[in-house]
Amino acid sequence: MGRWGRSQARFLSFFLPAAIFLIVLVIYPIVATLTLSFVAPDGSYAGLQNYGSVLGSPDTFNPACLQRGPPCGTLMNNLIWIGIHLPLTVFMGLFLAVLLQNVRGASFVKSLIFLGMVTPLIVVGVVLRFVLEYPIGVVPAFFGWLGIKSLDVNWLVTPNTLLLGLIFGTVWSWTGFSMIVYSAGLTTIPKDYFEAARVDGASEWQIFRKITWPLLRPVTLVIVTMTLLWELKLFDIVIGATNSQGGVGGAADVLALQMYRYFSNINYSSAAVVATLLTIFTLIVAVGLFRKLLGLPLRKKGRRTAPSVPQVETKPAKAAGDEGQGAVEGIS
Repeated sequence: MGRWGRSQARFLSFFLPAAIFLIVLVIYPIVATLTLSFVAPDGSYAGLQNYGSVLGSPDTFNPACLQRGPPCGTLMNNLIWIGIHLPLTVFMGLFLAVLLQNVRGASFVKSLIFLGMVTPLIVVGVVLRFVLEYPIGVVPAFFGWLGIKSLDVNWLVTPNTLLLGLIFGTVWSWTGFSMIVYSAGLTTIPKDYFEAARVDGASEWQIFRKITWPLLRPVTLVIVTMTLLWELKLFDIVIGATNSQGGVGGAADVLALQMYRYFSNINYSSAAVVATLLTIFTLIVAVGLFRKLLGLPLRKKGRRTAPSVPQVETKPAKAAGDEGQGAVEGIS
């Protein structure tokens, strides 16, 4: 075996185990799930019938909730979760990171806040069950003390409050993640920028708006993407808080829990449809992140023309005799 053959053998010895692992545990399940989503329960080809059945089900999207309120369906619940949870966790994490940036003992405070992130979400769900339950829960007792009777109820069995209670409960558990990542991002900004801005008379708000926030945009992109991916695959916290039911009438039901319920009822085709939709949503978010990080546009634009070369005004070079004369004059 020549040198080239030994090099190929060494390459294959590293490549093949990883390739087999990827094919068996990643690619094959994706292809099998995608294929199963087009198969009817009797094994025949169903086309897009399974997708129409799942997307047209009130369990996925319930248009009546736009008029009478929850339950709204799993897809709407995921979107509501993203619309409320995402901005709250991002801006609260940023606020805490900036607030604790130069505070003595900040590491201890950050560790306490980060405890919610390292706590298993199934445990967070069980804790929220006791926090929201009437009459022992802290939340209904607090609103009862304030005299707000409409919120002095059992949040776990009230469709209008259950989803919001779970969302605000997970804000506590996820804020620690964005705070830690923002804190790491703040350490990469040179302090000279802040000192120069203060010397120029800039206020703290101007420093944040003109220096801190623009330089933290890549960090913000990572936090937003990671939070979105987590919000798309919500499962364990809803399981822990609602005992696998998604609340009364599915008020807090989410896509991953719907997939689990389809699978438990031996409706594998519908479960594969939901899994495929979640995979597509995840790929869209992931591809958008990588294109942003690489500086690529999210969509193709029209054909660009070559930028014009700026005209630089140059002075005529001096003649050799002039240079020599100048040198002589300088010496003399």
